[in-house]
Amino acid sequence: MIECFRHMGAGPNEQLRDSETQIRENVFRVQERIAAACHRAGRRSEDVTLIGISKTVPAEGIRQAYNAGLRHFGENRVQEATAKRPDVSDLTVTWHFIGHLQANKAKAARELFHWIHSVDSHHLAEKLEKAAVCEGERLAVLVEVNLGEETTKSGARESEVATLIDRIRHFPTLEVRGLMTIPPFFENPEHTRPFFRRLREMANKIEAMRLENISMRELSMGMSNDFEVAIEEGATLIRVGTAIFGSR
Repeated sequence: MIECFRHMGAGPNEQLRDSETQIRENVFRVQERIAAACHRAGRRSEDVTLIGISKTVPAEGIRQAYNAGLRHFGENRVQEATAKRPDVSDLTVTWHFIGHLQANKAKAARELFHWIHSVDSHHLAEKLEKAAVCEGERLAVLVEVNLGEETTKSGARESEVATLIDRIRHFPTLEVRGLMTIPPFFENPEHTRPFFRRLREMANKIEAMRLENISMRELSMGMSNDFEVAIEEGATLIRVGTAIFGSR
């Protein structure tokens, strides 16, 4: 009987330990790759924030990544974040919203997230502003730019970004910290480099305008397949899911 149990596979506790070990190893490898990319670019590793993209990952997976040292997590659906947050409410986490945000979800998103990476219209910014509850509360936002002009992706057009930012800066509870982009997918990550470079150059031009209440310090760009190239081109926030949590 004992021999039979040995061949029935790992029990739940062992599976949990194996999962946590794998996530810990994945986080370590990603951090090594970040350090190497920063070294090539002459940058400091501490200037790049690793965001674990936890969409479809259960609360236990988030807890395992937290135990591995991760403190920033990203979700792309308000409903999913609402369901998971109570199970990890004891963790000190910075939450990032990285998906397309519908205006009717602005209030819920403002309550759930510390950062919104995907502001792409004045209308959405206005909804986020109106959702502020506490006086003096500031929400960190990034303006999403659709550099590839893909119809399947959200984001403001490149030609619209400066005007959009100039309008958003008058909302007192929104703090524009920079730009975000999701370039077209390429098997060869080098092909994404021109898009990342364009976002950095755009941020530099906007920074030179010296608009009040606007900072272009943060560039959210780069995912599991291309974050090293993004770092070399100036990314400060990288959004990594598969390389940490595995395929979903």
